[in-house]
Amino acid sequence: MEKIELGTPDGAVENIEKIARLFPQVVTEVENTDGELARAVDFDALRDLLGDVAEGQRERYQFTWPGKREAKAEARRPIYKTMIPEPDKSKDWDTTENLYIEGDNLDALKIMKETYAGKVRFIYIDPPYNTGKDAFIYPDSFRQNDADYEQLSDEWANGYQMVTNTEGYGKFHSVWCSMIYQRLVLAKDCLSSDGIICISIDEHELMNLIKICDEIFGASMRVGIFKWNKTSKAPTLSRYIRNKYEYVLTYRAPNCEGLRGPDSYNTAAPLFNSGNGHSRLLIPKGVIDFFTRTLSLETA
Repeated sequence: MEKIELGTPDGAVENIEKIARLFPQVVTEVENTDGELARAVDFDALRDLLGDVAEGQRERYQFTWPGKREAKAEARRPIYKTMIPEPDKSKDWDTTENLYIEGDNLDALKIMKETYAGKVRFIYIDPPYNTGKDAFIYPDSFRQNDADYEQLSDEWANGYQMVTNTEGYGKFHSVWCSMIYQRLVLAKDCLSSDGIICISIDEHELMNLIKICDEIFGASMRVGIFKWNKTSKAPTLSRYIRNKYEYVLTYRAPNCEGLRGPDSYNTAAPLFNSGNGHSRLLIPKGVIDFFTRTLSLETA
């Protein structure tokens, strides 16, 4: 019987291993909090190799927010959970190649990384748009000692605490940036060397998302921003203007050489039906079918 892993690796340890492969001379041993020897990076030695560095209070170009350091740490932090098969909730369990995972997507990404690191060619993410009405999981460290804690409307979903991120909350944008940062770091680890990632967003966090993705994937890997018309209603009744568009921010991995559509619109391409309007996509019946295995997350 195949052994089931009951936890995920420490992301910091993985990063040290990556640095060791490039610069073995900067890796040393230190005593950790448990009194055991552990590998660590000698930053003085690394600085000697890299030369001039931006550190301390030295001015530099950067995008930051309260909680960013903790968001990075959370993306690296191991969890002690595993995926449990749910055949009774599944369709065509023995033959399907698709997975449907129930649980917090941050935990799911950490577990998936063990199997799918560098193997996923296409990732699509539809995160909360942070309109002031979205509810998503708050890491406790982002709101400890906050006077507004009791005013937040909390609810629970699948064992996780969900909180509505209202504009009146002092960390409105910071909380959203931390939430999306962690997940994109892990999504990048799963992306293949010739892969593409697409992220839906509207005007509320578009600029912040661009800066975060530029940092994680690299500005040179930005394919572009696709725009789609979400409504055909005229702005007649709007006080200022009506935001008619939403966006799909797209980045590629280094070995992805380009994107292309069908060779000809005269061939069978049901998604390019001329009857589809700007804001609606009609998919003919029978063109797409989904068969899934269902997995749920369980604490080890």
